[in-house]
Amino acid sequence: MAGHSQFKNIMHRKGRQDAQRSKLFSKLAREITVAAKAGLPDPAMNPRLRLAVNEAKANSMPKENIERAIKKATGGEGENYEEVRYEGYGPGGVAVIVETLTDNRNRTGGAVRSYFAKAGGALGETGSVGFMFNHVGEIVYPAKVGSEEKVLEAAIEAGADDVVSDAERHVITCAFESLNEVSKALEGVLGEPESAKAVWRPTTTTTLDEDKAQSMLKLIDTLEDDDDVQNVYSNFEVSDEVMAKLTAA
Repeated sequence: MAGHSQFKNIMHRKGRQDAQRSKLFSKLAREITVAAKAGLPDPAMNPRLRLAVNEAKANSMPKENIERAIKKATGGEGENYEEVRYEGYGPGGVAVIVETLTDNRNRTGGAVRSYFAKAGGALGETGSVGFMFNHVGEIVYPAKVGSEEKVLEAAIEAGADDVVSDAERHVITCAFESLNEVSKALEGVLGEPESAKAVWRPTTTTTLDEDKAQSMLKLIDTLEDDDDVQNVYSNFEVSDEVMAKLTAA
């Protein structure tokens, strides 16, 4: 297991501001409903639902909201959402993967395509950039759960592949197919994680200057603001100097 990351990976998470909280809860509820419809409504018997509920709890989603989302599925309410993944290139040739849950593929596809075009990028075919990412399970714990050694030992026992620890958190990586089993094993030792979900992790990065980085961040914000978009991943990287300028802007 490696004890450090091979590259700086900028991961863009929804809910950075309180104003986005309602939108975040809506997206989490959609995932819970889809997961419950795809299997049993009991998180203990439905791995995908269990992970979705854990993710909702980690983001402080109220219990009643979670229960309501599950009831929508068991009661046959709500739209039938389709999972659609879009891939393309953003400003400066950055590889981008967009995961959506939509009840209207044409609407969502048209919107995503327009976002890429306005940013100076282009939407590609499925698989056009996927080969530059690994689809893996990622489990995150706050640093306070224990030392790097304790977490590393627990991760090895659980069957994880990698652990990266810093002053704020421990990020544990496992095979996508093993996410449910590894996260359950870790819970028995470390408790509930902050996050446990499948992610697309880039194997290479594309470095951008300040102007293109601003355009890329705008594209990501626009994508994440779309109700149908669940997750956005990219291989976008900037230097510490450019990041400092962007943060100060």
